[in-house]
Order: sequence, then structure tokens, then C-alpha cells
Amino acid sequence: MASSVSSVVLLLLCMAAAAAAQLSPTFYDTSCPNALSTIKSAVTAAVNKENRMGASLLRLHFHDCFVQGCDASVLLADIPGSFTGEQGALPNAGSLRGFDVIANIKAQVEAICKQTVSCADILAVADI
Repeated sequence: MASSVSSVVLLLLCMAAAAAAQLSPTFYDTSCPNALSTIKSAVTAAVNKENRMGASLLRLHFHDCFVQGCDASVLLADIPGSFTGEQGALPNAGSLRGFDVIANIKAQVEAICKQTVSCADILAVADI
């Protein structure tokens, strides 16, 4: 009997943890209402300027998420002599582009909502 109660409690805890990690398309509706439209406009402008940029941003997001989750670590640049970021790491070096587009989007979003929207979210939303 105690074993079945423990199993039920464990199952409920797992379900609660999964529910807390759900994504929401309305997450920024109150904290930064213009975030998604700003990101979309910037991506559209970048793709209009260079039509391959949409694919480049998708590839950038894929490389970010490929190892240990989507955390925007792919945006980390090298610090000469002390740190090799993911931009300069062997699997990514010379094969990824669009960093400037993400930096531009981040600057635009920061102008309307300081320290609210993460780079990881920008990478994810840019590919919608």
C-alpha cells in the first residue's frame, strides 16, 4: 500500500513539474506586448534584405538547441586567449551566420522592454 501511495505521489510531482515548464505564446503579452511583432518585423526585414537569412536563422536555432537545450549559448563569441565561445567552436566555426540579425533584434527589443526578453526566446521566435 505504501509503495502505491509513493508511486502516485511521484507521478503527481512529475506531472506538476511538466506543467510548470509549458511554453506559452502569450508569455510576453503583459511584460512586453510588442516583443513578438518587433521580432517578426526585424526578421522580415532581414529576409527581405537577403532571402537566405530565414534558413540561416533556422540553422542557428538548430545548432543552439542541438546540445543540452535551447539556451542561446550559440551566441557566445570568443574572448581571445581565455574563452572559446560556441561561435568559434569547431562544429560551428564558419558554418553559422545571422548573429548580426539576432543582435539587431535584441537591440530593438531592449529599446522597448529593457531586460525582459531573453536571447533564447528571440532565437526561438525568429523561426516562427
